[in-house]
Amino acid sequence: MPLAIFDLDNTLIDRAASVRRWAAEFVERHRLDPGEAAWLIEADGDGFVPRPSFLGSVRERYGLDQPLPGLLADYRERIVALIDLDPAVPDALRRLRGQGWRIAIATNGTTDQQLAKIHRVGLGDHVDAVAVSEEVGAAKPDRRVFEVAAQRCGARLADGGWMVGDCPLRDIAGGRAAGLATVWLHRGRAWDESASSPDAVVDDVAGSVAVMSAA
Repeated sequence: MPLAIFDLDNTLIDRAASVRRWAAEFVERHRLDPGEAAWLIEADGDGFVPRPSFLGSVRERYGLDQPLPGLLADYRERIVALIDLDPAVPDALRRLRGQGWRIAIATNGTTDQQLAKIHRVGLGDHVDAVAVSEEVGAAKPDRRVFEVAAQRCGARLADGGWMVGDCPLRDIAGGRAAGLATVWLHRGRAWDESASSPDAVVDDVAGSVAVMSAA
């Protein structure tokens, strides 16, 4: 059976939208200038800034008394609560599984946080396996993450498959180095032509499923 591995944040779920909602809540709760929401979103770095560093900057900028561990715990709880799942995503995954594909999620992050997101939106019902960097002991683009995701589906990277994600380095370059064909969710961005191109560029998860189904 063919193998498809999906990234989680900003691929299967719209993490950026949950961060925007969190920023709006934060600004309102702390009675800040509405323009501060833009600073929060930029400081978040699309999730690539380590959370303690990001929230440490938030704490310093706004003179918050709350200790960093508590601020971090509150942030993580709200980000999960604010996630919505596009109904087109489970529909697309059901179509792929109906065609006999094995599906895994390979995601960087802390185990509890990433599993909480998956549970929150019910994605576990639509995939065969999950590999989170913290519990694997390696982070994308490291090949080990893709290997664990494949193994948990009863598959091997040597047999090929596809990696779908939004990050040019972690998902596309990492997937390619692991021997997988790749699909990039562009999120309105242009591909850097100095890097090796993905096998396909799509708007959303449904588009990636259409590409893989036709391959």
